[in-house]
Amino acid sequence: MPRFPLRLPCLAALAAAAAAAGCSYTIDPLSQGIASRITPYKVEIVQGNFISREQVEMLKPGMGRQQVRDILGTPLVSSLFHADRWDYVFTLRRQGVAPQQRKLTVFFKGDVLERFEGDTMPTEAEFVTTLENRRREVKVPELQASEEKLRAFSGKNTTAPAPVNEPPRPATTYPPLEPTR
Repeated sequence: MPRFPLRLPCLAALAAAAAAAGCSYTIDPLSQGIASRITPYKVEIVQGNFISREQVEMLKPGMGRQQVRDILGTPLVSSLFHADRWDYVFTLRRQGVAPQQRKLTVFFKGDVLERFEGDTMPTEAEFVTTLENRRREVKVPELQASEEKLRAFSGKNTTAPAPVNEPPRPATTYPPLEPTR
């Protein structure tokens, strides 16, 4: 006969009571406010090739495939079923910023660029400004001293530094690197 026959049912009842008590717990407004401000870190996701307006302006019908690849880079999508079409897709997802997605499709006739179509691409400068939106305005200190500041500084430092007494160094000579003739 077991020594503790009611042990298992008692543990099961306690576990069920604890689970039920956990479900009925409510969060007070202060805790809820703190929890709403704490957000997990979300990794920035950058996929594809960024294509700038300057790169698109360099494309001209009649260019070869290698010339287009040199300007735009390797396409994100090139299909065996659509050998005369390259798709360039760029996606950027950042926390607190609306996702950016741009597409450019390049069409070839044989090995020659026929046409291209896609979204209006930003210039490189416009794209960089969208990346730096989280930086706060920081006042850059003036890095050039005026004549007044130089005079004020030189007036404070009128004492010359004391000479340091170092022992004289022995003269050293080294043999020549190449034999003399």
